[in-house]
Amino acid sequence: MAQERKHVVGILLAAGTGSRFGGDKLLHPLPDGVAIAAHAARNLLATGLSVTAVVRPGDFPLADMLEQEGCTVTVCRGAARGMGASLAHAVAGERGADGWVVALADMPKIAPATIKSVVSALEQGALIAAPQFQKQRGHPVGFGAELCNELIALDGDQGARAILEKHRASLKLIECDDPGVLYDIDRKTDVTA
Repeated sequence: MAQERKHVVGILLAAGTGSRFGGDKLLHPLPDGVAIAAHAARNLLATGLSVTAVVRPGDFPLADMLEQEGCTVTVCRGAARGMGASLAHAVAGERGADGWVVALADMPKIAPATIKSVVSALEQGALIAAPQFQKQRGHPVGFGAELCNELIALDGDQGARAILEKHRASLKLIECDDPGVLYDIDRKTDVTA
């Protein structure tokens, strides 16, 4: 009998202010004319995952764009408290999932095949999974359902760093040939072709 496929949800964290970029970072187009966050959403959606995107209150242009890309958009009232609050909000909204693949909307170049490898690791029972490029852990990071309560308890700007540290022995690193797992955009000078 075939193993029942696990319900893994993609979470796209898009609730930051982009202050180092000068604001509206996620709507900024890459050289191909497509916004940074649209690329990140498309890469997640290309894997077949349902994707929940987290935005901050009042960010209507970004929310509209992400909905048009195919994401379910949720507004995190506590987004100003940091990435941990946004992640907790998203997981709480998808607590029935068997796992979550957490991607950052300012990382537009992660290959869908890399994301699929993280999903596959979760489906095979990994507690935490992440891609690794040239010995550096990258994004997205996958979390199994057993970590639901710890993820929902997050707050502040550290994201899931404390959970990764606590469960370091359970982290499954997936070697990949995808430099996109390390490429994030913080400043305008980070935007490359």
